[in-house]
Amino acid sequence: MGDVESVSHFPYPDQTVSRFSPAIPICGMIRTMPKKVPNFEVLCPCCSATLKVDVETRAVIAHTPAVKPKTFADMEAAAKAMREQDTRRESIFQQSVEAQKHASDLLEKKFQEALKKAKESPDTGKPIRDFDLD
Repeated sequence: MGDVESVSHFPYPDQTVSRFSPAIPICGMIRTMPKKVPNFEVLCPCCSATLKVDVETRAVIAHTPAVKPKTFADMEAAAKAMREQDTRRESIFQQSVEAQKHASDLLEKKFQEALKKAKESPDTGKPIRDFDLD
């Protein structure tokens, strides 16, 4: 009976206190069970959500997502951001249209350069493979 000890300051000498719960007096062989450890909550380092973990199964039993602040304070700021986004999108589109207009000219120049290079270097015949060198 190492987990039960006698305490002299109780009114009756036969009262004892459990080592697990010292504030609750018990008598004789009746012992109190240790209290169940409650589930605990953890804050996720990635998304700042609250995760409730069960101690016995060591599994997440509840998830509370973090409260996200509002992106815009009022509708005027949101409308202004949408207009800015529209002008940016339009400018990117115009740049891609210009690039497509000049793409055929660029490809033609590259082809002419490759053709010129091919005419300058004579064809030496069949290329030597690494397999042929063995």
